[in-house]
Amino acid sequence: MTADPPDAARPAAEIGVFGGSGFYAFLDDVTEVVVHTPYGPPSAPVAVGAVGGRSVAFLARHGVHHEHPPHKVNFRANVWALRDLGVRRILGPCAAGSLEPTLHPGDFVVLDQLVDRTSGRGDTYFDGGVPGHVSFADPYCPELRRVVLEAAAAGGITAHPSGTAVVVQGPRFSTRAESAWFRSMGWHVVNMTQYPEAYLAREVGICYCGIALLTDYDTGLEGMEGVGAVTMDEVFAMLARNVERTKTLLFRAIPAIPTEPGCTCAEALSSGPLAP
Repeated sequence: MTADPPDAARPAAEIGVFGGSGFYAFLDDVTEVVVHTPYGPPSAPVAVGAVGGRSVAFLARHGVHHEHPPHKVNFRANVWALRDLGVRRILGPCAAGSLEPTLHPGDFVVLDQLVDRTSGRGDTYFDGGVPGHVSFADPYCPELRRVVLEAAAAGGITAHPSGTAVVVQGPRFSTRAESAWFRSMGWHVVNMTQYPEAYLAREVGICYCGIALLTDYDTGLEGMEGVGAVTMDEVFAMLARNVERTKTLLFRAIPAIPTEPGCTCAEALSSGPLAP
């Protein structure tokens, strides 16, 4: 690992990866960059390297020692730091609990919708001075979703092609009543970090793909014999078993990402805080 270079010589990256719980390192040969943002420090220095000839910036969402719980992650600084290095496409692996018996621990879900149940998070760059309202009807980039699903199929990795994540505040897990409510609403997985991460990427015109790794059956999916409520030990054990599968999926997907986006995610820039 090389030392952080002066600002004038900082490496650039076109693709970003946020590492979630249990996923704190990605590349071996990297340049570590300390990025300063108007929103304070990101969760960790950014590690810049290459995958299949593509420049990649990796940032551990919770810090390299998991020192930032989900409700304390500086999402604005994290997204800003990647964009400051030139990133225009982000892959966001994350841990999630399953709300459906057909979505099994160890599976991936390539998300297409989310529901925000968080509170008090810094979730916009429009914090005063200039008003802005960005469309978020479709939270995830369809082009990146297609690339990830094709990479999963090619690698024999189980990845469900769609799913709605309900994003809770954390750090606690759901009550049984909450979990039953989420399922009754037709939501598929529960997570603590997809919002505002995905939305902030949209505000600055970055394509974003949420990739949920299922770690558990949330409160146990009442009625499923032998399945109990989720515990931290269970979550981290599943994550440890699947870090290499996550890396394999990313190593397959990143080289296949088109160099020129064929989506409309960047259109938010026309009225966003970084508009020309």
